Amino acid sequence: MSRIVYLNGTFVDEAEACLPIFDRGLLFADAVYEGLGVLDGHIVDFEHHMRRLRRSLGELEMREPMGEDAFFEVLSELIARNGLEEGFLYLHVTRGTAERNYVVPQGLSPNVFAFTQPPGHQRADDLPRPIRLRSAPDLRWARRDIKTSNLLGQVIAKTAAHRAGADEALLIDPEGYVTEAGASSFFIVTGGAIVARPVTNEILHGITRQTMLATARARDLAIEERRYRLDEVFAAEEAFVTGASSYVEPVGEVDGRPIGDGGCGPVTLELRREYLVRVRAGFRPRPAR
Repeated sequence: MSRIVYLNGTFVDEAEACLPIFDRGLLFADAVYEGLGVLDGHIVDFEHHMRRLRRSLGELEMREPMGEDAFFEVLSELIARNGLEEGFLYLHVTRGTAERNYVVPQGLSPNVFAFTQPPGHQRADDLPRPIRLRSAPDLRWARRDIKTSNLLGQVIAKTAAHRAGADEALLIDPEGYVTEAGASSFFIVTGGAIVARPVTNEILHGITRQTMLATARARDLAIEERRYRLDEVFAAEEAFVTGASSYVEPVGEVDGRPIGDGGCGPVTLELRREYLVRVRAGFRPRPAR
């Protein structure tokens, strides 16, 4: 059965969903998006994702296409129509369609689409398999705090990592400091403390990162927010990434060198377990169909 997607107010078969070639998201990456996890048929951290979406739209002076409740109804209906119990939900908002011009036109109507994807290589309640990372220079634009569709830097880094036999890229800034992973936030555990790069415009304000850190504080786990280099990663006791549908995922090696014992460390396991408990307790009730 073909997938059902959402496009500008309608639910259609994916083969029928089309946007004009003059859409500014296609021409200029003049668009923002959110990637949301789906767990037990519910949207994970929905309100937090909507808050970040509104911020991204505001930073680019783009009009909000609909309110939070309307987004929730649309995305919930999309999940139901595709029968998705666990996986990934992608939401994309472009500035709209206009003649190609670098200067932003006024009064455009946003184009909005969304689609679902099945779960990746690991399911939420399975014992996680440690993933492999490969370091790469961070080539992204300076406003990484805005979640735009301008992802070519990540595409280059993740493709190189894949060709090297790794699962994910680890991005390094020009000063030699770790920023984050290609499509996820990155953390190390040193001296029993979770070490996280501070939130600035140099990294994405990860929603799963935010909930994971709240979970860590509730568990009285030590947290250090500071910059660190690759040599500290190699010496760490544990490392892990967080992402919308991977949740809290252990990192077993970076550049072919094991982190800790190369397995899933106790802090990572505790965080993953308690993170899933926390988000399940916070599910927003699905609308009646």
